[in-house]
Amino acid sequence: MKTVVIIGGGITGLSAAYYLRRTLNQYSGQTEPANIILVEAEQTLGGKMRTVYDGGFTMESGADSIVTRKTNVAPLIQELNLADQVVYNATGISYIYTDGRLKQIPKDAVFGIPTSIESLATTELVSAEGKVEALKDLYTPNEHFTKNDSVGAFLEAFLGKEFVEKQIAPVLSGVYSGKLSDLTIASTLPYLIDYKNEYGSLIKGLSENRAKFQSGGQKKFMSFQNGVSALIDALEQQLTGTEIVKGVRAESVAKDGSRYAVTLADGRVIDADYVVLGTMHYAAQQLLADPVLDQEFNQLKNSSMISVYVGFDLPDAELPADGTGFITADGSDITCNACTWTSRKWEHTSRERKLLVRLFYKSSNPRYDELVQLSERELLNVALEDIRKSLGITGEPVTHEVTKWHNVMPNYHIKHHSIVKELEQKMAERFPNIYLAGCSYYGVGIPDCIANGEQTAYKIAAQL
Repeated sequence: MKTVVIIGGGITGLSAAYYLRRTLNQYSGQTEPANIILVEAEQTLGGKMRTVYDGGFTMESGADSIVTRKTNVAPLIQELNLADQVVYNATGISYIYTDGRLKQIPKDAVFGIPTSIESLATTELVSAEGKVEALKDLYTPNEHFTKNDSVGAFLEAFLGKEFVEKQIAPVLSGVYSGKLSDLTIASTLPYLIDYKNEYGSLIKGLSENRAKFQSGGQKKFMSFQNGVSALIDALEQQLTGTEIVKGVRAESVAKDGSRYAVTLADGRVIDADYVVLGTMHYAAQQLLADPVLDQEFNQLKNSSMISVYVGFDLPDAELPADGTGFITADGSDITCNACTWTSRKWEHTSRERKLLVRLFYKSSNPRYDELVQLSERELLNVALEDIRKSLGITGEPVTHEVTKWHNVMPNYHIKHHSIVKELEQKMAERFPNIYLAGCSYYGVGIPDCIANGEQTAYKIAAQL
C-alpha cells in the first residue's frame, strides 16, 4: 500500500487530504489504496484560520471570510453540510482615513478604481487636478504593459499619480500587503490589462463588466454562524481513515531509495511514496535542506501583520451610519493600517449588537518594528488611541484579542510567478512525487488554498 504524507494542517493540507480520500473512495477498485497521514505541528488544525469566542463576541485570529466570487468553495460547503450555517457580510460605506477624518470611497469603485465618469468626478479623495489627469485613461492606449509589469506603474500611466496614491493604493496595498510598485498585474488584478486592451480604457472596461463584480448582489464575502473554524472542524470530521498527527513537527524529508523518509520531532520516521508540503515556504526549505533550491526559496517573500480586536459594552449604533470600516492613508495621525467595524459588517460576531472593531497593523507600517515588540496590553492601548482619534469612541473594552502573524503573510512581488515555476521544475527533477502547496506559492485566499489542495490531491490520485 502506498503512503501519502501531508505536512501542514492548514486549509491547504486539509483540502488535499479531504479530496484525496474522497477520490480514492470514489474510484476504489480502479486506484491503488493509500495510507494518508496528515502531520501538523500545532495542537489544533486550521493554520491561520482560528475562531475565538469571548464576552458574547466571535473573533477570527486570522482570515475572517471567503470571497464568494470564487465559486470553487460552494460545492465543498454543500458536501460538508455547512450550507445552512453560511452567513454573508452586511454592506455599507467604506472609508479612507485621511487629513484627520473619514472620507468615503465611491461605492461603485473596484479596489478604488473608478467604474464610471461620475465615480471619478464625485470622489472627495482626489483634487480637481487629479481627476482631470485621470481622464487620460479614456484616450491613452496601452502600448507596452504586460501582465508581468508592476500594477502600480500600470495604473499611474493611465489614471495618474495622485489618483493612485490617494484612492487606489490604500485599498489595493491593504488587500495584497505590499507596495504597488512591487506587485505585478498578474498577481493582483490580471483582468485590468485585458480591459484596457479590449475597451481602450480601464474605466470603460470595468463599467462594461460591472455585473461580474456585482454577482451575488452585495454578498461578496461569506463566513459561518460560528466562524470560519466551522469549515476546519467539518473537514477534520470527514477525514475518517486518515491518520492525523497533531502537536508534532516534521523535521526533515530525505530521499530513501525510490521513497522518502519523513522524520518527526518525536523520533518517528514515516516511509512515504508521496509528500505534500503544505507549509510556509521557509519551512519547506528547511525540510528539504537542498542547496540547489535555496536560490528560489530565498527569493520568496513574506510580510507580517498584527490583528487587534476590541469589543465594547456599547451599542453598534455608535459607529458612523452605514459604514463598515476604513483604510488609513499614508501620513495620517493614527497608527493602524485599517479598521473593520466587525459587528456592523458581520452580524453573527456580536449577538447582542454590541460594538466590535478589528484593527490591522502591517509590516509596511512605519512603526511595525516597534509595535511587534509591544506587549498585548500595550498594543491594546495603541488600538484604543486609534479608535478614539478615528471614531471618537472612548472607554475600556469588555474583551480583546491580539494576534501577531509575524513573517507568515505571503507577498507576491514582481518575480513571484517566475520563481515558483523554476521551483516546480527543480522539484520535479530532484524530488519527484513531492509537491509544494499552499499560500506561499499559489494564492493567499481561502478559495485559492482549497483549489490548490484539491489540484494536488488529483495529481496524486491520478498516479495511484
